[in-house]
Amino acid sequence: MKISDFQAKDVINIVDGKKLGQISDIELDLRHGRIDSIVVPHYTKFFGMFGGGTDVVIPWRNIVKIGTDVVLVRIDDAKAYRQENEEAAQEV
Repeated sequence: MKISDFQAKDVINIVDGKKLGQISDIELDLRHGRIDSIVVPHYTKFFGMFGGGTDVVIPWRNIVKIGTDVVLVRIDDAKAYRQENEEAAQEV
């Protein structure tokens, strides 16, 4: 599978059925030669037009299934997950 094929898929959280968006990037573990996580942009403003957003970084272990059109993930509390990622990014 090419990264461009992977980026065209919608990411759906199976916990609440919400569409999180499409994959914008991946994080690699170069030491072990594997994908560490996927990155989905999350916009907080009106259609993402009037302000920036935060990225939702989803660990590979949270991916349940990769289908032909969608990537199913399990995130129990997406808001808390985004907050943790934002706080970690601010510490760096």
